[in-house]
Parts: sequence; C-alpha cells; structure tokens
Amino acid sequence: MAPSFLLPLAVLGLSATQPPSVLGRGFQAPALGKWRIMGVLGARTPGLLGDLCTRPSAWPPFLDHNSPQEAQETIQIPGNGSQPLLVDAHVFVTNVLNVDILRYTVSSMLLLRLSWLDARLAWDASRNPRHVVSLPWDSLWTPGLTIQEALWVDWQDQSPRVRVDSHGHVELYLALTVETNCDLELLHFPRDHSNCTLGFFAFSNSAAELAFQAHAVNQIVSVKREYVVQDVMAHIPPRQLVPCFQVTLRLQNTAVKGVLALLVPGEALLLADVCGGLLPLGAAERIAYKVTLLLGYLVFHSSLVQALPSSSSCNPLLLYYFLVLLLLLFLSTAETVLLAGLLARSRGPGPGPAEKPAPPRPEGGHGHPGTVPGNVPSSLPSGAPRRSRLEAVDHIFFLVYVVGVVGSQLVFVGIWAWTTCRSHPAPGLAAPHGGQPRM
Repeated sequence: MAPSFLLPLAVLGLSATQPPSVLGRGFQAPALGKWRIMGVLGARTPGLLGDLCTRPSAWPPFLDHNSPQEAQETIQIPGNGSQPLLVDAHVFVTNVLNVDILRYTVSSMLLLRLSWLDARLAWDASRNPRHVVSLPWDSLWTPGLTIQEALWVDWQDQSPRVRVDSHGHVELYLALTVETNCDLELLHFPRDHSNCTLGFFAFSNSAAELAFQAHAVNQIVSVKREYVVQDVMAHIPPRQLVPCFQVTLRLQNTAVKGVLALLVPGEALLLADVCGGLLPLGAAERIAYKVTLLLGYLVFHSSLVQALPSSSSCNPLLLYYFLVLLLLLFLSTAETVLLAGLLARSRGPGPGPAEKPAPPRPEGGHGHPGTVPGNVPSSLPSGAPRRSRLEAVDHIFFLVYVVGVVGSQLVFVGIWAWTTCRSHPAPGLAAPHGGQPRM
C-alpha cells in the first residue's frame, strides 16, 4: 500500500520518483508545476487558493494542465493577435546618488512599474470573490530588461511578486540601484548641463512580439546634491529591431563646490600677482614674492589637472583658463627677474675694503675745490640713467600686464557665454538601436 503522502502527488498528476523540472530564469529557478503545488496548499485554506482545487472551472484552463509542456505556456509571451504585446512602463527616478565626472558615471535609484494584459490569467470573478492575487514573478511571463549603459545593477528585491486581477491585467514592480555610463558635457564645468540616457532593452523578444509605452516621473525630493535633476523624459527610439525604451535624466551642476575650490583660489593668486608689481624693482622681497606665488600656483595647477576630467573633445574651459593664468604668472615672474638682474648690473661693483677715497683738497688749492687732481667731477652716479630707464620699463610693463589680465578675464567670459560643444558624433549613432553588429 502506498504511503499516505503520495496521495497528493497522485492528485496533481506528478510522480514521486520524477520531480518537476527546473527552468532557470532571472533571479531564481522556478519549478514547473508550482501552480499545481499552490493548488494543493490552497485546498487546506479558504478563499481563492482553496477554490483552485474545489472549483477549477473558475480559473484559467492552463492551471489544470498535468504535463510540464502545457505548464510552460505560462512563461511564454502572451499573444495579441497580429499586434505586438503592449507593455506600459513607468520609470520613477527616486534619487541620484553620485555623479563622477572623472569616470563619466552616474549612480541612481529607480522604481519600475510594468503592466500588461495576459488574457490567459483571467478568471470568472463572479464565481470567486477575490479580484486580485499575488504570484511569484517567475511563475509566469515577464519582460526581461537589460540596461545598456549599466556598469552594475543592484536589485533590492530578489524575489518580487506579480499582481494579477481577474481581467488578466498584470503589474510588476522592480526597485533597483544602478550605475551607468553617461556622456557628461563638461565644457562649461562647473556650470554644466548634461543629459544622461538609460536604455532598457528586451533582447529575448522581437519588435513584432513586444512593444513598450514608456513614461518617466521625477520623484526626487532631496536637493542636497552637487548635481540636481532638472527633468526626466522617456521616449521610444525609432527604427528599432529590439523592443526598447529610453529614459533621459537632465542634470545640472550647482557649481558651489567648483566656484569655491577652483575659481576663487585662481583669481586670488592672480590678484596677488598684480599687487606684487607695486613693489619697488630694486627690493629683494619682490623676487621672492613673485617666485613664491609661481611655485604655489604650480602646486595648485597640478592638483587642478587631476580634479578635472579630460576628453577627446570639448574639454572643460577651466583647463584653458588656468593654463592662461599660469602663463601670466610666469611672464610676470620672468619680467621681474630679468629687470632686477639688469638693475644689479647697472650699479657696478662697490669699492673694495682696502680702497679708500682720496681726501678732498682744501679751498685755495690747485684745481677745482673738493676734487682730486686728475679726476673729472660728477654730480650723479654713473648708473643712475640706466636705473631710471629700467624703472620706466617696469612701470610700462605693469600697466600692460594689468590691461592684459583684465582683458583675459573679459575674453574668457565671452568665450564661456558663446562657445558651445561641437564634437564629432559617436560612431554608434549612425546605426539604429538594436541594429546588426558590424564585424
């Protein structure tokens, strides 16, 4: 006599020596015949699951299949006649965690709501009081999505549930954290605007079988970020061979960190260099002051180059701006060192320690009074005219330098306001989304 625990298996049409096969899909491996097992468990409980065995005529006919081949129909895409199955996709952007301009990546948190109609899952609501059931997501067909730009994806719920109503409407909610690649437009960094695109592709189906209707909603409530999300848009790419939809995030840099950490120190060093030109040319402190500023700016510039990204096109304008500042500081320091060296040569060597000037002749002696015989009297030092010329050149250079500094700032503001990024299109933009790969 067979043991009593084999009786439920006989009712299900399954064999004790041949367990149901397992089909690997997505997060976990679903067992074919899971609907049958739920029917046995439901026989012990009242309500919807209990009616699965007592009143099978109120349920879809495929729930009464006794073979794994017929049960596999539930994980095939539902038919929609000659038209593709329409899946309504809502993407809720809940947060943007990090924008890495050096790696060109964006980390964000999303909530996906997918809904479609599967007439095979409808049941007679008049014979069963429950209108909505919750089922394991891998027990029926669900669209498999792949984010094209994703570096990694972290699904918050590894075993989501699917809601099905009596009319066959299916809803699936997926929460995820994703890091994606983004072509950030950093020409006007730190006042940059960028559009980051996330492409969702269903590679397991064709465009004749499946189509998406996409919507995007911005649900970010926190503004305590360096980058803020100005807008969220969703659209369907044209000429698609693979079902897909795209979500675009429009990011804006608040520029607070960039202004305080980059622009303010650079302008302060330039102003300090201009003030250094007011020191006397012959003062020894002027050369030390200029050289110290130049060395300090070289350290600042090296750290700046590491903080700003580089690109094949449309590099940040700040890179060129700080390069101009470096050239201005170098030119100012070189002018100071050159004129100070010429001034030192014009003075000539001083009298030696063993040499003493001859005493002047008394009044009434031969020759001019107060002079030594054989010497030509002079009222000014021999290097005075050359020194005055060097000081005049230094003064003219200072005025020209101030005009050049002010002019460079005005030119940079004009370039910042009118220059746009005109890079060459990427090679992949010429091919439609989902096109055949080129070897």
